[in-house]
Amino acid sequence: MTVTVKHLPITEVKGVGVRLAEELERLGIVTLDELFAYYPYRYDDYELRDLAEVQDQEHVTVVGKIQSEPVLSFYGKKKSRLTVRVLSGRYLITVIFFNQSYLKRNLKLGETVTVTGKWDRNRAMLTSTDFHVGSPYQEAQWAPVYPVKSGVSVKRLRMLIKQAFTQFPDYVQENLPLNLLKAYKLIGRKEAVRTIHFPSEKNSLHQARRRLVYEEFLIYQLKLQAYKRVKRQSTKGLSISLDKEAIGLFIDRLPYAMTKAQDRVISEILKDMADAAPMNRLLQGDVGSGKTIVAAVALYGAVTGGYQGALMAPTEILAEQHAENLQTLFAPFSISVGLLTGAVRGKKRKELLEQLAEGKIHILVGTHALIQPEVHFLKLGLVVTDEQHRFGVQQRGELRLKGKEPDILYMTATPIPRTLALSVFGDMDVSTIDELPGGRKEIKTYWVQENVMDRVIEFMKKELNQGRQAYVICPLIEESEQLDVQNALDVHAYLSHALSGYNVALMHGKLSSEEKDEVMDAFKRRQAHVLVSTTVIEVGVNVPNASLMVIYDADRFGLSQLHQLRGRVGRGNYQSYCILLADAKSETSREKMRMMTETTDGFKLSAYDLKLRGPGDFFGKKQSGLPSFKLADMVHDYRTLAVARDDAARLVQDPQFWHDDVYARLRDPLIASGLTDSLHLD
Repeated sequence: MTVTVKHLPITEVKGVGVRLAEELERLGIVTLDELFAYYPYRYDDYELRDLAEVQDQEHVTVVGKIQSEPVLSFYGKKKSRLTVRVLSGRYLITVIFFNQSYLKRNLKLGETVTVTGKWDRNRAMLTSTDFHVGSPYQEAQWAPVYPVKSGVSVKRLRMLIKQAFTQFPDYVQENLPLNLLKAYKLIGRKEAVRTIHFPSEKNSLHQARRRLVYEEFLIYQLKLQAYKRVKRQSTKGLSISLDKEAIGLFIDRLPYAMTKAQDRVISEILKDMADAAPMNRLLQGDVGSGKTIVAAVALYGAVTGGYQGALMAPTEILAEQHAENLQTLFAPFSISVGLLTGAVRGKKRKELLEQLAEGKIHILVGTHALIQPEVHFLKLGLVVTDEQHRFGVQQRGELRLKGKEPDILYMTATPIPRTLALSVFGDMDVSTIDELPGGRKEIKTYWVQENVMDRVIEFMKKELNQGRQAYVICPLIEESEQLDVQNALDVHAYLSHALSGYNVALMHGKLSSEEKDEVMDAFKRRQAHVLVSTTVIEVGVNVPNASLMVIYDADRFGLSQLHQLRGRVGRGNYQSYCILLADAKSETSREKMRMMTETTDGFKLSAYDLKLRGPGDFFGKKQSGLPSFKLADMVHDYRTLAVARDDAARLVQDPQFWHDDVYARLRDPLIASGLTDSLHLD
């Protein structure tokens, strides 16, 4: 029977009544489409294998004979643990059943049992997820496992999906045109959906997933590319008349030479600024790659072209530092730089805002204070947002509204592969500084246990005796009952005693703006020798004399954050060091520490951090608007993402895509999201 009706309600499937439909709705399954697209997140492997070949923590099925009486114990509130010894081949293993006390009467000495579960190789222990008395069933080797809630079991869901395929065999329609299927040797959608639920072997499962992941990415990228085209067609930006000769002289007078990578991204940015379409560009580069100087060149170009510039930073410390640096750079060119943070109040604030509105302040640097309603620019031409991921989408957008479609430059020191950046940050263009300035000494990084702190103190004294300074970072401000980690108050007290004769300062987020300024000023002026701090100094702080970074409980931080913290040293001419204090009990923690000691390449570290944490945790879903894919993974399926992006970019520019029937089903999601309403498709 051929079904052409779209979006049949789930109640059309035999066996789904009102009560079950309500339970399925809690899983997000209301229609037949949603049932077919409710993909498994893993598969139970019922293939019988020799345990010698099974990796630690793998799922495996074993068959064997019970060798001991089952032992039942209780813990917590109504929680139970049932253990029994099973001889499987030549292995005597312990099988554990959690919260299944009723099984005790089924487990009898000498009986054959088949158990599927997670294998703990070191303890010869199997934690059961599926079990039955007797030999293995003669059924599919791979059984899908779905995320479920109480009311719908995994087995019930499997039966429903099987029933839906039987009842509506032709419901799943093809979305991709034949030319794409042939180009990438993709299987049909109907076959892919059936196989993803009920694979017969590994290769067919791989082909099904490959096809569906490409489709997910392609539809997502088509939306992005169409949105980008809408923005370019509907928005008229500024066309800044750049004084290239003046910009060249400014670059020549900078205290250091530009790298080839800096020259390249400056050309990309200036080209955008001169173009009539609004610039929306992400500038990414490793710690110390020179992003701020690139931004300064762009701001100089905007001001000499007759416009004002704004630079928004996530913290007052960083905003103050940016303002100080820009004032030094622009002083010979009669360009005025203002600073607006929460600490600027009263008469000083009023005068600053008046000068800004009159155009007397050419560049305004600040925190989110820049987006407050009373802040008015006379002629805003360029907005630079530093560490853009620290601001929400709305905050970034509000600053743009301070002018008439000003050019936007976002900066981040968390570099990622370019195609992934293009996808995560939607409609932005991406410029990458993939080269560090010459002559920099690599920061030597060491991982040590916290029980050797005496040796760390001696090393710290050695650096301080040579006139250097040190940072000491703690994950918390105060002691916590929930977390067994070092806190800044205790560490400050300890170091003040251990380093008597040296001034040990304390910085954390609970200090007022004035107090933070005093602490940082003392550290910059070398009146404070050691700065104990939380991660409030994570980004941008520049003290060239600091040569040592010590991080307590380093395994508590993400790799990218550790790399940012490490980047606070190594900014002068001295050899610098980073010491990671961590017991690192888990394999993941130990691997993080190893990565930090083996490389100072921010691209490698952020790529590994992405794999560890996943894109949602890495970027922050609220900040980046990351999509939620059913199967695709933006990190692991990176190559497929790159292919899909290139295909989508080509398709939205092709008139055939917008009119030919073979692309009709790919256009449907764009029509549904309203993107086609604003496009000029002539």
